[in-house]
Amino acid sequence: MVAGIWLDVLDDIARTCQEHNRNDLLQAVRLKRAHLLDPTLTVLIVGEANQGKSQLVNAIVTAPVCPVGDNRTTVLPTVVRHAEAISATVVQTPVPAPGTLATVATTVERHPVPTEQVAAGVAGGVGRRPGGGPAYVEIGVPRRLLGAGVVLVDTPGSDDLPSANTGTPVTSLARADAVLLVTDSTRDLSATELTMLLHLTRAHANVIVVQTKTDLVPDWRAVADRNRRHLVDAGVPATLIPVSAALRLHAAATDDHALNAESGFPALIARIRHDLAGKSDLLAPASVAMIARTVIEQLAAPLRAELESQQSTEESAPLARLHAAQREVDELRRCSTRWQNTLTDEMADLLSDIEYDLRDRTRHILKMVDEAFETADPLVAWDTVQTWLTRSLVEAAEANRQWLTLRCEHVARRVAEAFTRYGHGVLPPWPLVTPPAHRAPPPEIERPTVERFTVGQKVFTGMKGSYGGLLMFGLALTLAGMPMINPISISAGALFGGKSIRDEGRQLLRRRQATVKAAVQRHVDDFFVRVSKESRDTARQVQRVLRDHFAALTDELQAGIVESLRTAKKAADTDAAARERRQHEIMRRMSRLAAVYEQAQQVAGTRPAPLAARP
Repeated sequence: MVAGIWLDVLDDIARTCQEHNRNDLLQAVRLKRAHLLDPTLTVLIVGEANQGKSQLVNAIVTAPVCPVGDNRTTVLPTVVRHAEAISATVVQTPVPAPGTLATVATTVERHPVPTEQVAAGVAGGVGRRPGGGPAYVEIGVPRRLLGAGVVLVDTPGSDDLPSANTGTPVTSLARADAVLLVTDSTRDLSATELTMLLHLTRAHANVIVVQTKTDLVPDWRAVADRNRRHLVDAGVPATLIPVSAALRLHAAATDDHALNAESGFPALIARIRHDLAGKSDLLAPASVAMIARTVIEQLAAPLRAELESQQSTEESAPLARLHAAQREVDELRRCSTRWQNTLTDEMADLLSDIEYDLRDRTRHILKMVDEAFETADPLVAWDTVQTWLTRSLVEAAEANRQWLTLRCEHVARRVAEAFTRYGHGVLPPWPLVTPPAHRAPPPEIERPTVERFTVGQKVFTGMKGSYGGLLMFGLALTLAGMPMINPISISAGALFGGKSIRDEGRQLLRRRQATVKAAVQRHVDDFFVRVSKESRDTARQVQRVLRDHFAALTDELQAGIVESLRTAKKAADTDAAARERRQHEIMRRMSRLAAVYEQAQQVAGTRPAPLAARP
């Protein structure tokens, strides 16, 4: 009975799309209808990389169907469904031939893969024809849960959501009955994951957050409580279920029911079975309500814009409307000048500040090196100073790049403020700055060539110094009647020789210190030039991205204003009676859309939310 009701509502939505000549929306509604009538429950598993998605699938079916490991990366989506015997197949859609439409149905290519090569197949290395279309791996395994109609889809780790129009059909949100976002217990939900959840809950009625790896974190319950608060604060209507795939697999291997209950998977399996049993009675009506809201908002937008245009025509004279539109053109021109000046000034300040910051950091490093080699001998302390210097330069470059990223985000927000009055404060795609992981580390400084005080040099220097002392004291003592070579002259020669050796050693030490300081100075200067060049290039790249983005936004606004001018002129030339008839038609259509929306909400058993489509 319930299925018949929501089917009627969905067919009513399809007829409404056809009445508005929206074939794209009609096609989407028909695809959704066919999927909701399918008795199987498609569970789409998404999330960032290394969160345990593949291991979660293995634990659900208690079999190693998805390859896991540090060196194994999921490139192709993996579909796990029921089969009488274990099998693996790479399914690929051929690229349409030139001159044919992409919507023409084509026969997919299926390439069986040996079970021992499933990891290579998921990585895209086996069974996938180069140059072909989208592909995914289909794995069959005999399990009662899968036999009941559950299909699990493991997706590659990514910060983006699978689109309904891109990628393979199995990874599109439109074909999913339930979406599991996987996050681990080692940290709270990230901002990226919360953003993904917000998008998921707006497009899907059944979203579950699965917190994995509870066996690795003793305080996973505190993490789960914080995550639930994060979901409430973000307004995400999603259920959180903590699980441990390792405990689940160990419990399955040892037939330990208590350990299986501790793993948390009974609650997840029960939720999946509940969704499977209630797909027609619960999930389908909720999905119909969501697609009704999406479709009706898109259908109502042009009608609402036209109605506002008609009403404004009645409230003011055509000439006044044209003057107002001209003022909008002038204001847009001033806005364009403001954001361009803001971008130029801010980027100039950014380059100056970033260069000064890097110069200040490198100057501090040079000061530390100079102080160290005021007393230290480069022959002894070079390795320690070299390690410290390399680490300090890397830290200085990283801190400078982080500040560059923050400043670029600040510049983007400052420029976007110029478009606030138009309701277009959208920033360009992030990240604007290349992540530090893609930058090459600084080259290691080579050991400078320094002069050593060899034994031979010491002997030679000592002999030169001792000769002068011996000669001077020997000649002086000969006046007293003593021989030139006597104990006093020999002792004086020894003292003079030792002093010469010490003086020469100090001079060589100062020369070594000066040589090392100069080498470090050159190395730091080279480092400054290279990092400064990278920062300038990055800043120019960001400036180009911002310039292109906001220039395109300005063109879009200008096109809208020009279109508004055309509409105003057309409305001025339109007969009042014709405008009134059109207004009645628009009001009738919007009332019809509002009625369809309320009917869909009633089928879903929810209170109708405010909808902009209502007249």
